[in-house]
Amino acid sequence: MLFNIVTKTITLPDGREITIETGKLAKQADGSVVVRLGNTMLLATVVANKDIKEGLDFLPLSVDYQEKFASAGRIPGSFQRREGKLSDHEVLTSRLVDRVLRPLFPDDYHAEVQVNILLISADAEALPDALAALAASAALAASDIPFGGPVSEVRVAKIDGEYVINPGTTALANATLDLMVGATYNDIAMVEGEMSEVSEEEVIEALKIAHEAIKTQCLALKEFEAAVGKTEKREYVGDPADDALEARLREFAYGKIYAVTQLGSTNKTVRKDGFKAVWEEFKTTITEEEAAEFNEGLAKRYFNDLVWEASRRLVLDERKRLDGRALDQVRPIASEVDFLPNAHGSALFTRGETQSLTTVTLGTKQDEQIVDTPLKYGYSKFMLHYNFPGFSTGEVKPNRGPGRREVGHGNLALRALKKVLPAEGDNPYTIRIVSDILESNGSSSMATVCAGSLALMDSGLKIKAPVSGIAMGLISDEATGKYAVLSDILGDEDHLGDMDFKVTGTAEGITACQMDMKVNGLSFEVLTEALMQAKAGRLHILGEMNKTITESRPDLKPHTPRAIVIKIDREMIGAVIGPGGKVVQDIQKESGATISIEEKDGAGFVSIFSADKSSMDKAVARVKGIILVPEIGEIYSGKVKSIMPFGAFVEFLPGKDGLLHISEIKWERLEKMDGVLEVGEEVQVKLVEIDKKTGKYRLSRKVLLPKPENKKD
Repeated sequence: MLFNIVTKTITLPDGREITIETGKLAKQADGSVVVRLGNTMLLATVVANKDIKEGLDFLPLSVDYQEKFASAGRIPGSFQRREGKLSDHEVLTSRLVDRVLRPLFPDDYHAEVQVNILLISADAEALPDALAALAASAALAASDIPFGGPVSEVRVAKIDGEYVINPGTTALANATLDLMVGATYNDIAMVEGEMSEVSEEEVIEALKIAHEAIKTQCLALKEFEAAVGKTEKREYVGDPADDALEARLREFAYGKIYAVTQLGSTNKTVRKDGFKAVWEEFKTTITEEEAAEFNEGLAKRYFNDLVWEASRRLVLDERKRLDGRALDQVRPIASEVDFLPNAHGSALFTRGETQSLTTVTLGTKQDEQIVDTPLKYGYSKFMLHYNFPGFSTGEVKPNRGPGRREVGHGNLALRALKKVLPAEGDNPYTIRIVSDILESNGSSSMATVCAGSLALMDSGLKIKAPVSGIAMGLISDEATGKYAVLSDILGDEDHLGDMDFKVTGTAEGITACQMDMKVNGLSFEVLTEALMQAKAGRLHILGEMNKTITESRPDLKPHTPRAIVIKIDREMIGAVIGPGGKVVQDIQKESGATISIEEKDGAGFVSIFSADKSSMDKAVARVKGIILVPEIGEIYSGKVKSIMPFGAFVEFLPGKDGLLHISEIKWERLEKMDGVLEVGEEVQVKLVEIDKKTGKYRLSRKVLLPKPENKKD
């Protein structure tokens, strides 16, 4: 038989069905599945090397999610007309899957593992990113690769007051909360999403609902694994062990390491040098006879384990942190705005040993970013780029462009800030925020949020409210039940802790969050405590930011180009453009402004961008003059265009001429037009009639002049 197909069906809360199938596609992979919801189909494969490279002390896992344009019947818009390097959206989806899978592989499993997820059929009402982790976990379940799953992932959104699992694009447009949640049957492992200033209680409720849906999927995956016959996993050689070496290191080094953790220095270099000194001292105890058999790599791993243990015991037993702070204490903060004189907006935000220099640039519609994916082609007018150079941590690192970490941190900050930007119709600008991390010791993405908020206010762009962000940590001991929630974690606390939970928001509520768990067993009670402690920290940081600037400046900076969007009736688009673009080109030439016109939602939108106010005023006046509908009885300031024996033609609105008859110029009777008016002369006129048949305009000047006493009506 060519195919040995196994299928499993999962029913979502709203009755829709997800099917998982293996045995038909990509059979030479260690595990492969096709996951389908509606017309969305994902092919997920997983392969792991049988041989493990010596010296590895980490899991070399790679996760690549890629969307095929043919899945939506589209050809890529790139010059090559083929799929190339992963887009930011694909990188972000890959990261979501990686963050769910990585903690669940055995700690001592260091074989190279590659997970590939391909979107092979696309349906906008069954979004594929919410199915990617489920597909990857199903592929692992269909393989013999050691894995502590199953694990799955869902999107939970709050739409019209109701929580919905895996909504489509149409419904998601109205969501006030949009979270991706990854979890095992017992524990939540990953959270990421954006919100419209919601409360902590709403986030907790969303997580509970998401976890219930994930539990159903995890049970189905266990049944699927059994049906495939892959409950027994392959054997592998784990980390080498040397109990005598481990005991010797503990006896010599643990007390010295613990003493370094107690220094309470705010300078991470002091701790780094202290740990290094203990390590170098230990190496001097290795005799020449022992040197030949001394496994330095293994000893270093044991040493790092002791640093990990000592740092955690300091927190759990003494309720002290590595830099001497209280558990809920935020590091000292300093901030400045208008730091760069030529930027449209800029801010320098420093918290402890983490520092972000952030700029805001306001551009035209022509600066919008093209979005070209199988499910969407359009434009984005808000970009946030995060850069993390080597010097920020005192390291030599080649500049190879943004990696997945930079893309992920930038996206989190973008989500945090986009909820407070002006509404689409109120913002004529394309906005680019760039955060350059100049110094880093934890929470640089949250420094980016704070600096980005300050820079936006410095630019004069009218944001709804300032936004701050804080990274929370957790250190716990399952054996004793002890735990500690840490506010504003250091880089070391991120590395040594069990949780990295980033929360951003305004004084009113949360705008974005991201959580990664490294251990099992996070209860909703502890999660609630972490959220409430994060709220206190977030508000404290907002208070420090408010000492610098509390709201957007009243106006843009003098050197910032001006932009405005004028909404016009759809029928007037042609009048503004003119035959062959003649009118709009003439306006641009006369005013010096740049103009673009687009039609959407049944209306026209005229975007005007200029370098100075004078240029803007000229362009706006011309456009408004074209779209202005003449009204009988209105008074206009016109210009004489031509003089005839019977009167003059006056342009009272751009492109609109009316007849000022000789009898309507003055109350006195005029026999001829000689010397009465001149071409180019400005005159005040009143529109007194619009001919219903011809649409011609009749003007009067005399009605605006004092009427002689002896003059009859």
